[in-house]
Amino acid sequence: MNKSELIDAMAADAGITKAAAKLALESFLGNVGSTLKGGGRVSLVGFGSWSVSNRAARDGRNPQTGDTIKIAAKNVVKFKAGADLEGSVN
Repeated sequence: MNKSELIDAMAADAGITKAAAKLALESFLGNVGSTLKGGGRVSLVGFGSWSVSNRAARDGRNPQTGDTIKIAAKNVVKFKAGADLEGSVN
């Protein structure tokens, strides 16, 4: 399912226009992004939670040449599925 298919499904399920569903989805994504950027955590009970973790700098290898390269430290987003979501796919 891509973004436009999700918008269509949300509009049909909620009985709202596609424009309203698109606005709601974009608001959700924007708020999740800004919360994570600020170092916060987003948790939807039963669905899952998003958090930011710091990945330390490390040495890596170029697979084509075998040369050692430096990989910079960076923040990464992690998602942990909730029990209801895990149960629905098993």
